[in-house]
Amino acid sequence: MRKAVILIALVTFFLQVFSQTEVRDSIPNSATDKNLQKAEVAYVVFNSDTLFPVYANLGPYSPAERAAMINERLETTMASFQIDGDLFSITEKNNYSIISYDELPLASVSEADAAFFGKTKSDVANEYLAKIKIAFDKASERNTLTYWLLRALYTLLALGGLILIIFLINRFFKVLNIKLEHYEKGLKQKRKSFLKYLLPSKGENIFLLISKVVKFALVILVLFLYLPFLFSFLPWTRDLADKFYGYLADPVKKIANDFVDFIPDLFAIFVIIIITRYLLKILSVVVRELETGKLRIKGFHSDWAKPTFNLVKIVIYIITAVFIVQYLPSSKAFQGVSIFVGVIFTLGSTSAIANIVAGIVITYMRPFQIGDRVKIGDTMGDIVEKNLLVTRIKTIKNEDVTIPNATIINTHLWNYTKNASQLGIIIHPTVTIGYDVPADTVIKLLLDAAKNTKNLTRDFKPFVLQKSLSDFYVEYELNVYTKQAGKMAHFYSELNKSILNEFNKAGVEILSPHYSAYRDGNASTIPQQKNDKPSSDPVGEVIKKATGQK
Repeated sequence: MRKAVILIALVTFFLQVFSQTEVRDSIPNSATDKNLQKAEVAYVVFNSDTLFPVYANLGPYSPAERAAMINERLETTMASFQIDGDLFSITEKNNYSIISYDELPLASVSEADAAFFGKTKSDVANEYLAKIKIAFDKASERNTLTYWLLRALYTLLALGGLILIIFLINRFFKVLNIKLEHYEKGLKQKRKSFLKYLLPSKGENIFLLISKVVKFALVILVLFLYLPFLFSFLPWTRDLADKFYGYLADPVKKIANDFVDFIPDLFAIFVIIIITRYLLKILSVVVRELETGKLRIKGFHSDWAKPTFNLVKIVIYIITAVFIVQYLPSSKAFQGVSIFVGVIFTLGSTSAIANIVAGIVITYMRPFQIGDRVKIGDTMGDIVEKNLLVTRIKTIKNEDVTIPNATIINTHLWNYTKNASQLGIIIHPTVTIGYDVPADTVIKLLLDAAKNTKNLTRDFKPFVLQKSLSDFYVEYELNVYTKQAGKMAHFYSELNKSILNEFNKAGVEILSPHYSAYRDGNASTIPQQKNDKPSSDPVGEVIKKATGQK
């Protein structure tokens, strides 16, 4: 393998030596000529070879126009004549030296041209002519069969060298992967190895993965460096690599230049972000003090601190974005993306904005707090979360209900907890009793039921209201107080149970709607008790005993 690598290096070196194209830029050695550094320069290029530069104007023609005309004349001459070196000549005419081929002018050298090189125009004309002859000789060689066979051979040898290099890379990494696999297995088997805790216990070998990445990067690097050499032998492929690297280099150069130009603006953006960050940190400390009660502002509730901070934070972010945008690149792509995002946000966030506005209103109206027992529409439960978009409620059946804030603003809301701790919340079950039962009796039974119900507050006395006089019954409402709004459902159940027991003990029926109070021989709705009191009908009792009835 070592011998093969040395052989490839030698072959590549000699091929590169033989395939090099002579590029002469003819830049003078005089470093004292300041006019040369400031002058506009154009180059005469023939068959991909740079022959000489043109610095001076010639009448109305600029250096670029002069170079273009010289290039065109050289190509026309090469295509029209069988080149003979003895037919080149230099003619002195007025203030110019004219280089010709068979009396066809090719280029001219003026005193102004010679001044840039610090030489006489005759010396510069002779140098130009020598370079033109060499270029035509090379061009003539390219029209021979030997030239093309050698170029094709060089290309094949270079291609073979590339294949060999890639083959050697594959063989090298194949051997390396075997060793890496054994090495990782050995690390996992060692008890005192620290690296085994960093290696995955299952899945692909981490060292093999790194090896694949390195191999891929190495192959890309070889191709990147080798392709210009491979395509340099044939004229029609010589420019392919240059164009390819131009496609890569131009965007990179543009990005690099834009980034360098953007550095001052980037520094300004960085300063703005730092100021915003520390301003938010200061505000977060103030909010924390307000939430804990260490800092108090008259008329400002502690539960307003966090939502107010969120609103102020949004405003700060908007202001920061306004300041940053003016430092961003003002490209059409950036503007188009900004407009697109704005349109999408406008069209898709109508309901979201309505909920946010409603959330802000709810925050500062304070209709409920976290943990309050509320009823919103048909939903009753405890508030577990509220934010700018939605409010979440956990019902008494442990159901999680999410209600948009805009819905809360547009519907009725009952808060059972807000006044319960001080005034108490009133629980008010109703019963319907027939007209044959005196009202005082019913009121007494209801008050006894309230007295016998546990966990009701005794700070306020219960009371009874006669709500309606219907066709078949009188509706009574028992009102009792509790300070535990979260147990309302349980207290209703216990109170109804106690009412039912008291009325059954007293022998008073609780009539359902439209249940007739007049009997037609049907049994009473009151359940029979084991320890019934003696009947008030002694005659009926005697008849039952005589007939054997129980």
